[in-house]
Amino acid sequence: MEQIIIKNLSKSYGTLTVLKNVDLTLDRYKTYCLMSPSGTGKTTLFRILMGLEKADEGDIIWNVGSGAGTETDTDASRSLRISAVFQEDRLCPSFSPLENVMMVQKKHTSEISGISRDEILTAMCRLLPEECLNRPVSTLSGGMKRRTAILRALLTRSDLLLMDEPFTGLDEGTKDEVIKFLKEYRQDRFLLISTHQKEDVEKLGGILFCLKARFCRAFYIPLDFTAEFL
Repeated sequence: MEQIIIKNLSKSYGTLTVLKNVDLTLDRYKTYCLMSPSGTGKTTLFRILMGLEKADEGDIIWNVGSGAGTETDTDASRSLRISAVFQEDRLCPSFSPLENVMMVQKKHTSEISGISRDEILTAMCRLLPEECLNRPVSTLSGGMKRRTAILRALLTRSDLLLMDEPFTGLDEGTKDEVIKFLKEYRQDRFLLISTHQKEDVEKLGGILFCLKARFCRAFYIPLDFTAEFL
């Protein structure tokens, strides 16, 4: 079974401990939803998984195809394809939505099942009005920018898909359409999503876990769990 195993992961910035002894196992094909208060290390965990930050302690074991290994000794994450949706959209504002998606494709052809540029256009029209596809992103609403960022991540082939609060700024109807699209296009990727809404976890059919605010430990919780910090 292909897995990403996080063992005893810790990260501090000076005297501030952000993550402490985090243990978590991700299985391919499953959806994992991280729901924790702000400041408990969700984004830091994502950045470590992407190789943008180094953990102070612990290991990430990548049991994934030819990239199997540990992050600490082989930096196996570099051999894996990772796509992400950040809390900030991180789009090129002078580019159109189509250009933002195509710029991360290899030779302007999506690697997802070899679909063509025209098929990418058709997919994008599921979440964006066709007349917006060639307008500069800077002219679009916040919700359209968010959908463009989601499209870019989903229409790029990857082994691991990380989505940090991807539904921020979307109304309920649009969010439902995005979740439907996500389920269709996630394919066989590892999928880790952070959210503040338990309803999102239910709609995604995800496995819910939390980074406990005080000790920054990952633990699984049932969907009917209710606590003040959620």
